[in-house]
Amino acid sequence: MRVAALLLLLASASAALADDDAAALLLADQTTIVAEQASDWRVFVEAAARESRPQGAGAVLHGERLSLDVRFDQTFAPGWRAVFADRLDLNRSDGVSGNQDINTLKEAYVSWQPQPDRIADLGRINVRNGVALGYNPTDYFRAGALRSVVSLDPESLRENRLGSAMLRGQALWKSGSLTAIYSPKLADAPSTAPFSADLGATNRRERWQLALSEKLSAALNPQWLLSGGDGQSPQLGLNVTALPNDATVVYFEWSGGRAPSLAAQAQMSEGDTAFRSRLATGLTYTTANNISLTAEYEYNGAALDQGGWDALRRGPPALYGLYRGYVGNLQDPATKNQVFLRALWQDALMKHLDLTAMVRYDAADHSRLQWLEARYHWTRVDLALQTQLNNGDARSNYGASRDRRIWQLSARYFF
Repeated sequence: MRVAALLLLLASASAALADDDAAALLLADQTTIVAEQASDWRVFVEAAARESRPQGAGAVLHGERLSLDVRFDQTFAPGWRAVFADRLDLNRSDGVSGNQDINTLKEAYVSWQPQPDRIADLGRINVRNGVALGYNPTDYFRAGALRSVVSLDPESLRENRLGSAMLRGQALWKSGSLTAIYSPKLADAPSTAPFSADLGATNRRERWQLALSEKLSAALNPQWLLSGGDGQSPQLGLNVTALPNDATVVYFEWSGGRAPSLAAQAQMSEGDTAFRSRLATGLTYTTANNISLTAEYEYNGAALDQGGWDALRRGPPALYGLYRGYVGNLQDPATKNQVFLRALWQDALMKHLDLTAMVRYDAADHSRLQWLEARYHWTRVDLALQTQLNNGDARSNYGASRDRRIWQLSARYFF
């Protein structure tokens, strides 16, 4: 009933928007065109209704969410810029009592550019490294950064997360850049308080990073990274994109260095530090009618292989849950080999309608996560319908999810 009520409300809103668009067309020839200046603010509210069906038998559950997303980016003096980004999610779910609201302070920093080729930033910054779409081994600041998951779309996961408190310096030149980051330890443990800045999630230990980008040709643009910190050996990273033709992008992302396995990091086994690699490689092909097709192979050398994964699935439930919780917090694949597929059709069937399909496949247990979205854009409103299906055995990577099928309907209004 809640989903039906929201559908009726959105249908009414859509009709009103259609009337407004028709009136705008009648006035188009009489309107003087004035160039609009980009706003310093980007603000939207989003209302969503959710229905989930559990694995096996069980009652269908419903939930509602109201979100406020704010981004402010302004130059307030010559060479000085302020950036603030925050998201508040107000959640209600069947059978769950207590406060489910959560605030995510994504960014809050000041930037100083004393020269055109020199920039210094100080504050909370969401650093996103990596050229792959489904898994980013060189995205070293992603661990522990998710407070609220509203969509499994990788772009949403990278955008709607906590930044890390840091000092960042950049030197720029015509064909590349050099970036240095220092992120200090500021807290000992994460916080579950709804409005906490949660520095314990992102700044629980001291970290640093260097990144060098250099465009070698019009079709080849590599980036080298070196990252480290307390209790961690330096990790070397490489991002490469290439354009074999106008319709195809080939990418390769790799990270390697000495590190214990994920099982040892979760304190499920003895220390086993060794050189371990992670990588994601694939290609995106775009057709003449705006369909982008991506196929990506993902490898995590610190995760369990098929034998270790099978043994964990047959073992004590507590250890199984401990491992899954740990790798989920890191946003790492739980097993060594994964496949990611994605298709995006822009202006599908009609203008302003985008269709997205995504599949994650675990090669160790053959489980799958399938995600579909239809999104229609008006000038100030987005209407989206999403569905997610988790397939697999009870203790498989994706089959172990509490929900087998999830539907979500959302409306987003931009101010």
